[in-house]
Amino acid sequence: MTTSTLNISQRRKDFPLIAHSALAYLDNAATTQKPFSVIAAERDYYETYNANVHRGVYDISERATQAYEGVRIKVAQFIGADNPLGVIYTRNTTEAINLVARAWGAKHLAAGDEIVITEMEHHSNIVPWQMIAKETGAIIKYVPFSTATASPHWEELPRLLGSKTKLVAFNHVNNSLGTINPVAEIIAAIKKLSGAKILIDGAQGVPHLHVNVQEWDCDFLAFSAHKMLGPTGIGVLYAKEGILKTMDPFLGGGDMIKEVSMERSTWNDIPWRFEAGTPNIAGVVAFGAALDYLNTIGIQAIHEHEFLLTKLALELLGAMDGVTLYGTKNAEGRCGVVSFNVNGVHPHDTGTLLAREDIAIRVGHHCNMPIMRRYGIMGTARASFYLYNTIAEVERLAAALPKIQRLFAPVKSRNGG
Repeated sequence: MTTSTLNISQRRKDFPLIAHSALAYLDNAATTQKPFSVIAAERDYYETYNANVHRGVYDISERATQAYEGVRIKVAQFIGADNPLGVIYTRNTTEAINLVARAWGAKHLAAGDEIVITEMEHHSNIVPWQMIAKETGAIIKYVPFSTATASPHWEELPRLLGSKTKLVAFNHVNNSLGTINPVAEIIAAIKKLSGAKILIDGAQGVPHLHVNVQEWDCDFLAFSAHKMLGPTGIGVLYAKEGILKTMDPFLGGGDMIKEVSMERSTWNDIPWRFEAGTPNIAGVVAFGAALDYLNTIGIQAIHEHEFLLTKLALELLGAMDGVTLYGTKNAEGRCGVVSFNVNGVHPHDTGTLLAREDIAIRVGHHCNMPIMRRYGIMGTARASFYLYNTIAEVERLAAALPKIQRLFAPVKSRNGG
C-alpha cells in the first residue's frame, strides 16, 4: 500500500486528546479533534483581548474586531469566494440551511413553487424545506436514491426540474455512506434545465475536499467549523452577494440593524444583517487557527491520506464473512466514511463493544433515516477518518470485529440463528 505523505506520528502530537492516548478516534464525521493551536487561539482571546466586536473604540475591542473580521477573509479564501461579504457566521450547518429556508425561502417561495432535494440528504437538509414548504405552499420533489450505486439517480433531473423549480439543495458528501457527489457536473446540469437557486450542504465535503464556490457557481454553501478542527458553535453560510441583498434578516436584535425607531427598523449591510446579537467571537478566532492548520497541511494531502485509510477499511471489512458494508465499494467514490453492520448484531451493541477496545465510532441512523429505510435497516456502525488517523487504527477496528462475532455466536445459536 502506498504510504501517506503526511507525517502522522508528528501530526498526532498536535492533538491533546489523542497524542498520548490509546483511543482510536474514528468518529470524525460527527466532530473532529482540536489541535493545540486552535485551543491556544481561543484561550489567547479570552486572556489577552476579550472584548465585544464592532463599535468599541478601545484597543482590545479593535483587536477583537480585526481578528473576527480577519477570519471572514480566511474563510472566503478557503472556499474560493471572491468576496468575504458573502460569508455569514452561524452556529453550525443546520442553522445556515435554516437561515436560507427562512430568510430566502419565506420571501421567494409561493404556493406551487418546487424545491428539489435528494433522498440521501442529512435531516438538516430535509426538515427545513419541509417546514418552509408547509408554510408557503411550495412542493418538495426528491431525487430518488439508488442502493446499487449509493448515490442519487441524477439522470432523473430532467424529469424533476422545470420552470417551477426555485431551489435545488444537495450534499457534497453524504455523511453516512461517504458518497462524493460530482457537484460541478450536477450544478452545470441544473443550470441547463432550470433557473433555480442551488444550495450545497458542505458539512462533510469542505473539511476533506477542494471546494471553490466560484468554479461551482453555487448560490449557497453551508458548513461547520467543528468538522474541520475548529470549535463547536461556529458554522458558515456562503451566499452570492446579490442574493443576500434580496434577503431580510433571519433574527432581529443588536448589530443587525442600521436604524431603529419606535415605528420601524432598517437593516445593516451584509453580512452583518444576518448576525444578530453578540457572536461567538472566541469560536471564530479559534476557527481561524483551524483554517491556518489545514492550509499548512493542504487539503489534497488530507484527502489522499483519508483515501488510503478508506481503501484499507473497505478491503479488510469487505473480506470478512458476516460483515455487511453499505455504500460504494470503490474508495475513489468515498470520502473517509465506512458504514457497516456485523450481521445479527445491533449497531449499538457493536459500538459499545468497540468502545471497550478503545475504538470510538458512531452508531445509529446518522440523521439519514430515508437512506436507512432504502437499505431496510434501522442503522449502521460508522467509522470515519481524518488527518490524524492511522493504518494501525483501521487494522484495530478490523481485528475487533471477529471478537464481536464470537461473543454473539452463542446467542444466535440459542435462538436458532
